[in-house]
Amino acid sequence: MMPSILTKAAAATLALVVLATAAVAQDAAAPEAAEAVEYALAGDTAFVFNTLLFLIGGFLVMWMAAGFAMLEAGMVRSKNVSMQCLKNIGLYSIAGLMFWVVGYNLMYDGVDGGFFGSFTPKSIPAPDAEVAGDGYAAASDWFFQMVFCATTASIVSGTIAERTKMWPFFIFVAVLTGVIYPITGSWQWGAGWLYEMGFSDFAGSTLVHSVGGWAALAGALIIGARADKYTADGKVMPLPGSSMPLATLGTFILWLGWFGFNGASQLALGTITDASAVAKIFMNTNLAAAAGVVAAMILCQIVYKKVDLTIALNGALAGLVSITAGPLDPSVPLAILIGAVGGAIVVFAVPLLDKLKIDDVVGAIPVHLLAGIWGTMVVPLSTEGTSFVTQFIGVVSIGAFAFVASAIVWYVLKMAGGLRVSKEEEMAGLDKIEVGVEAYPEFAGAGRA
Repeated sequence: MMPSILTKAAAATLALVVLATAAVAQDAAAPEAAEAVEYALAGDTAFVFNTLLFLIGGFLVMWMAAGFAMLEAGMVRSKNVSMQCLKNIGLYSIAGLMFWVVGYNLMYDGVDGGFFGSFTPKSIPAPDAEVAGDGYAAASDWFFQMVFCATTASIVSGTIAERTKMWPFFIFVAVLTGVIYPITGSWQWGAGWLYEMGFSDFAGSTLVHSVGGWAALAGALIIGARADKYTADGKVMPLPGSSMPLATLGTFILWLGWFGFNGASQLALGTITDASAVAKIFMNTNLAAAAGVVAAMILCQIVYKKVDLTIALNGALAGLVSITAGPLDPSVPLAILIGAVGGAIVVFAVPLLDKLKIDDVVGAIPVHLLAGIWGTMVVPLSTEGTSFVTQFIGVVSIGAFAFVASAIVWYVLKMAGGLRVSKEEEMAGLDKIEVGVEAYPEFAGAGRA
């Protein structure tokens, strides 16, 4: 009897020990399980917010396409307004297709310190195949990068307005957005050779704006000036735009879109640090644009005794371009200075182009090319790990490739079928000749400006 009782007692004790041990183990595992769940939720949250940043930033930058269209529609004469609107919706669409067909992977796929990626279409995984570790939805990244590509083409459109044929321009856009822009972009944003060297261009003062500016400059030189822009004795003939309200609206739309352009280039919104960085980028972007306007107005008053509205509008855009290479790191005073210098560049560069007989209808070369160079070169004043030498190498190499490649394409198009309309067609207006739909049929008679 006694052994049986002892056996049962031992068994009961052993059972209690086992249960206690299991309970302790469960209690120990509970925090680990909770921590794992919390970590997974944090990863999902970061994925969602990062994707949301790309999508919001992307549609703000897409809205800049409307800004370019309205700015150009206001800056050209009434007989060419429909043509500029058509060019802008066409170039945005072509850019979207080309950046999927070849552009994205050429810019990002397997660059690995080299000069370009792969000539393949972009592949997007199914929604249920993406995980938090990816950081953001693949399609959101493609969309955000695509609208940057389209912006580069928009810069070219305004410079060569009022004398360029439509279809040769669209062919150039296809090459620019499918090949030229992605290759230069791969050197930095695709982790190519300039990235390895330490070149820094946060949101694209050089990679987007100067590339577009170089392409525009090449086009302006090869296509030539408008027939009635410069007289035989070298005088500059003013050719006022059709609508300053439209040009002003376009500038404000671009200003708004720039918050997506610069802010979403932080590429993350999943932490307090990232959210704070995006907020600071917004602030510096706005201050630089405002400084560009004020500097342009003051200098205009001093130099020309009157304030030119178009110079003030381009002062805002030049301030925005200037801060784009480094919108996060500068202090408030430095951001204001960067934008103000951008506005000053416009005041002095616009008449310089006229002296050189380079016909830039909207002022895109001073705004995007020159201010883009300035903004890129000033980055080392506020961003650690950068140098003026490396920035200079990046500016020169990207500029040389973009200009030479663009010039080759423009020249081939000129030889193949011509780039510009005849003088008679130019005088009549491209709305009638190229589009067939006049923007202002009640007011624009044949041959009228």
